[in-house]
Amino acid sequence: RAMAAAPRSFSAAEVRARVARGGCLVRCRRRLYDLSGFVRLHPGGEQLLRSRAGTDVSAALDGPPHRHSDNARRWLEQYYVGEMESGDEQVSPAAADPGCAEPTGASAPGCHSTGRYRTHRVPRELVDWQKPLLWQVGYLGEKYDEWVHQPVDRPIRLFHSDILETLSKTAWYVVFMVWTPVVLYLSWVSYTSLAQGDTRLFSSFTTEYSIPVHKYCFPFIFLVGMFLWSLLEYLIHRFVFHMKPPASNYYLITLHFLLHGQHHKSPFDSSRLVFPPVPASLVIGFFYGVLRLLLPEVLGLSVFVGGLCGYVIYDMMHYYLHYGSPKKGTYLYGLKAYHVKHHFEHQKAGFGISTRFWDRPFRTLIPEETFEKDN
Repeated sequence: RAMAAAPRSFSAAEVRARVARGGCLVRCRRRLYDLSGFVRLHPGGEQLLRSRAGTDVSAALDGPPHRHSDNARRWLEQYYVGEMESGDEQVSPAAADPGCAEPTGASAPGCHSTGRYRTHRVPRELVDWQKPLLWQVGYLGEKYDEWVHQPVDRPIRLFHSDILETLSKTAWYVVFMVWTPVVLYLSWVSYTSLAQGDTRLFSSFTTEYSIPVHKYCFPFIFLVGMFLWSLLEYLIHRFVFHMKPPASNYYLITLHFLLHGQHHKSPFDSSRLVFPPVPASLVIGFFYGVLRLLLPEVLGLSVFVGGLCGYVIYDMMHYYLHYGSPKKGTYLYGLKAYHVKHHFEHQKAGFGISTRFWDRPFRTLIPEETFEKDN
């Protein structure tokens, strides 16, 4: 993760020794960056680490280096560890360009060119990272929107209270363990209730022409719930999580940071990638109440449990897109690269997480030609 040690000078022999132990170091002119802790999180990084000593680095890349965003270049500066000793940099034609970063050795396993980087100075901190951030961000005003969309690789503390802080974080498997039994139980309740044969659609309007709902309709209703969740996921992500709070409104800025801004500021804080069960139960309970008002009890429950299943899949998918290492060329690899683009370059597009489906009709799809070329 982000390096805390003071920068120092490295000889070529030291760098080769680190690489031989499985490290991944890249160089921009004489500046040296240690990406060993991050490369696994980059799309394709896991495959690069599996390459063996003596493998030509260009073969491991499956193509030329891709273009990185300004945020990615700023991100690189967090891993700066020092300078190559004078005379050890072995400048290649690519490295002669001052905007280019390159691997420290052509046969280094797990290392690859990082593209045409230009080094960025780490900006002056606008917040005190030693204190809870939630009560600070509202004072950033007009600087908040730019600040929150410049990601960093460090954990975030929100609250002074240890209890509230604990409730605001959770491990990914807790979501699965808490909500999967609920999905299974409510599915059984819905199916057995429909099996009694007394559930009818439109019975509140007419008794003569109401439509009976057979128990075998449950899988279809369940899938409708999942489909509606995917739409709701997109709408919430786009219009709530990515609202731009007024620069003059301290409370709306604070709310935005609590809901989603924290995730964009620190996208690899593993304890904040899924929705903690306690606050999630309040939101889930609200949507259950809405469905109970709109639909007959059993139908509302059947749609609800499908939506709840969709939510669990969404949260698991979101965690995997940040910490998983899907195989290059697979659907999940493309989705991971797509989501990384959303975090680092296209924060106003690419709102689909478990699917890109809704980005198409709402015209927020990350441009395909740019996505294919850059990733």
